[in-house]
This record gives sequence, structure tokens and C-alpha cells, in this order.
Amino acid sequence: MNDSRTVGRPRGSSRAMLEEAAAELFLEQTYAKTTIGDIARRAGVSRNTFFNYFSAKSDLLWVDVDAGLAALPDALAECDRSAAVTGAVRQALLRVAAGFGPGRVPWSVTQYELMATASELEASALARFLVQVGLVREFVGARPGHSADTDPVGRAFSTAVVAAAAAAATEWAGAGVARGDLAAYVDAAITPVCAGFGPVLDHG
Repeated sequence: MNDSRTVGRPRGSSRAMLEEAAAELFLEQTYAKTTIGDIARRAGVSRNTFFNYFSAKSDLLWVDVDAGLAALPDALAECDRSAAVTGAVRQALLRVAAGFGPGRVPWSVTQYELMATASELEASALARFLVQVGLVREFVGARPGHSADTDPVGRAFSTAVVAAAAAAATEWAGAGVARGDLAAYVDAAITPVCAGFGPVLDHG
């Protein structure tokens, strides 16, 4: 008996194929000249399949970064709640940074000149930055004596410490093959921020 069912590409490999196709096309013809249709065709899937995994073309630039940032909620949740708040946030951010090293560098930030993605990276970075700030602010606001909604110092710290970590990541990405681990860059950037806010935040 003939089996008329169509055997499609496994879901897991479809995402990987889309990521690979996008990287190839962005390098070959730049980001701006590559369409979602181009990516889907190169990957051998439909446009509908593309949107099963990504909501926009720009999401493909952040695949590795988003995967790393996904660790922040757990890193914050597993912090010692009795520890100083700035120290706890520092340890959580360092734990996330530890997921990146010389062997795991997002291609979108090392090949941005060839792909001509600088403006798109800047535009799409803001939403991700604000999400991370919100997570840290919620963590700080849950500590005794603080409020995520009404504590201006907690909000300022959350924005400043995430901005420092983001600046460190940018420097790390551009440091070349001798860059080493991301955590060292992040630690150097966020430790002064934590030290500056510590006297106020750590005592409620």
C-alpha cells in the first residue's frame, strides 16, 4: 500500500537551516538585499515555516544572543535572596556572560560590516535591552525596601548595570580572536556600577 504522507524536514533542523541560510545570504548580498523569501528558499522551506520560528528577519541577527539572554531569569531566580542586591545582580549577569567565550561568538556581531547590519542591530537592540532592564528591575523591586514601580534608584541601577554589560559585550565582540571570555569584560564594566549603587540599594 502506498503511503501518501509527505515527510517534511524535522522541526529542529528547519530552524537550523533557516539560521544557516540567513548567515550565508547576509554575507553574499548583505542584510538589506536579502528577503525572507530568499532565506526560506535557500533553506528549502516555506515562508510560513519561517514565521513558525521567527517573527521578523532581524530576529535572525540575534539567535545566539537571545539564546544566551534566556538564561537571565533563572540566573536571577537562583540568586541568594539574603545577599546584597547589587552583588546578586552582578553574579546573575556574570552567569549569563559565562555562556559566551572564544568558541561562542555571535556571527552577527563579528560579521556586521560584511553583512551591512550595523543600523539594523542598533534598531533591534533596544527592545532586547529594555527586556533585560525590566527583569533586573523586577528582581531589585522584589527585595525588602524597594519597589519596581516607585523606586527611582532601583530603576536607575537596573538601567545602568544592563547598559554596562551591553557595552562590555560590544567591546568583547570587536576584540578579535584574542578576546577571551565575555565574563571578564562584563565583570570589569558592571563592578563599578554595583559598587556605586551598593551603599544605597544594599541597605534598603
